[in-house]
Amino acid sequence: MDPNELRKLFPIFAKRSLVYLDSAATSQKPEIVISTVKKFYDEYNSNVHRSIYDISQEATEAYEIAREKIAKFLNIDKVNSIIFTKGTTESINLIAYSWVRHNLQKDDEILITEMEHHSNIVPWQLACKDIGAKLKIIPFEMDGTLSNPEKYFSKKTKLVSVTHQSNVFGTINDIDKIITLAKKYNAISVIDAAQSVPHFPVDVKALDCDFLAFSGHKMLGPTGVGVLYGKPELLEKMNPFLGGGEMIRSVKLNESTWNDIPWKFEAGTPNIAQAIGLGAAIDLLNQIGMKEIHNYEKKITDYTINSLKEIDGIKIYGNAPNRGGVITFNIDNIHSHDLAQIVNNDKIAIRAGHHCAQPIMNKLNVSSTARVSFYFYNTFDEIDLLCNSLKKAINLFK
Repeated sequence: MDPNELRKLFPIFAKRSLVYLDSAATSQKPEIVISTVKKFYDEYNSNVHRSIYDISQEATEAYEIAREKIAKFLNIDKVNSIIFTKGTTESINLIAYSWVRHNLQKDDEILITEMEHHSNIVPWQLACKDIGAKLKIIPFEMDGTLSNPEKYFSKKTKLVSVTHQSNVFGTINDIDKIITLAKKYNAISVIDAAQSVPHFPVDVKALDCDFLAFSGHKMLGPTGVGVLYGKPELLEKMNPFLGGGEMIRSVKLNESTWNDIPWKFEAGTPNIAQAIGLGAAIDLLNQIGMKEIHNYEKKITDYTINSLKEIDGIKIYGNAPNRGGVITFNIDNIHSHDLAQIVNNDKIAIRAGHHCAQPIMNKLNVSSTARVSFYFYNTFDEIDLLCNSLKKAINLFK
């Protein structure tokens, strides 16, 4: 795999000088995705599942083919278990509203970890507050790994929701173990795969989780489209998340009945162009190969860690043995926002802040950190440029 050749697939890199090291926030978009979205609007823009005229049928077919591509990409047999959402955040909220609020009772427990993104914390807080359930936390160790998860399961545990890969530490959690524990305690398992599905192979059939959520925009796709996978037997029993067009079978003034899954959960006009664009992104990821992407990212991550360690005053957070392409750090006496601004002057884009993970920052006893994150379009030369820019920042603050 040649990242320099793959970079040519992305118009943004040809149009501006840019070292983009923030793919954990969102990925850049290849020409095939941009042109696929444009083609929809240019050639067959129409609504889906509603009309018999040609372009509507074409749009519906393309939209549903994208769903089939996602199912195959994740090794999922039943295509109707794939629900299009706006992103990981909406997917998790859907579970919190449509499953938790109808299946949990007062004093039941929801289990999450201390390293979750806010999108995998706040929906459960709201649900627990509404029904009187309790939110329990699996803490992390200072190396960025989870601390003995089984200790926090109990007979009261009804749902466990865990990030597959941390957006702060890069830790790839042992979700096989979490899912096995969930089964042992008869709890529902939810996997936040926003940081994993874009970067390495994820086999949902092998995992056998109950729900899995991710976003299209982190995996080369457009913004505004995400996915919720749910076991069909669970989805069938769940009430709709939103009401409106398409999610109904019949409507009377005093009652309504619901459409089949997945459309029961896709009220209104969906993000059609974005879903079709996500299908194009998956085509490219398959062409490159997810194993190849993961192996390359491991190499560039190791190179970056070793390079950063040579810089005086740097502190890297997390040292998990199994990790993805996310590195969080600070430099003595330099605020992360100042650091990000200085490297930005060298056309290097990194993230600075709490990364939508304030509980992690609280435990680390910092207000914010700097973060670099990779995709297959990053090069080793870019890491050298980053390190030189960081050294320049240190000299400025001497």
